[in-house]
Amino acid sequence: MNTLRQFGAAPNLLTLLRLFVLPYLVIEILDSEWKLAFILLWIAGITDGLDGLLARKLGQTTTLGQYLDPIADKLLLSTLFLVLTHVELIPRYVTVLVFSRDLGILLISMLLYITNTLRDFRPSGLGKVNTAVQIVTVLLVMTSQVFLTHRLHTVCHWLLIAVAWLAPMSAAQYAWLVMRRVQSPGTQNPTAA
Repeated sequence: MNTLRQFGAAPNLLTLLRLFVLPYLVIEILDSEWKLAFILLWIAGITDGLDGLLARKLGQTTTLGQYLDPIADKLLLSTLFLVLTHVELIPRYVTVLVFSRDLGILLISMLLYITNTLRDFRPSGLGKVNTAVQIVTVLLVMTSQVFLTHRLHTVCHWLLIAVAWLAPMSAAQYAWLVMRRVQSPGTQNPTAA
């Protein structure tokens, strides 16, 4: 399937819908329209779940989708961290740690790719946990603006602390795993975060 036709595949259309929803989600958060922002976040989440399911069920797994889906996911999550920090719902230090981790991993991966040292970057266990905790944290931080409860705010507080610890820990694990992989002769199959 050529690249242009890949845009028409149902899973890729859902991924594009997720990207289309993102600016409106940001606008609603900045305008403190939390109920509408909450609905848009759920639309983005549902499209994320459905695109992979449809790709498998319809046999529409595409090269474009393999790149577009993780880019859309990272863009959504990173943008939400930034905008929620801007409206003072996520502390700056948490967002700085999250972005520092992502930037460090991106730079290492690019360097390894460009030098043809390693080419296959799969998530590590701690990297998956880190991403899952970030997603749950953003979801609950936004939920706490719609359903105002002290218990939910307490859970968000502890999740933000967990994100602040997991980001550098998963970055350190990534660096360690890549170093081991690079030092072992003849391997081209790294583990990434």
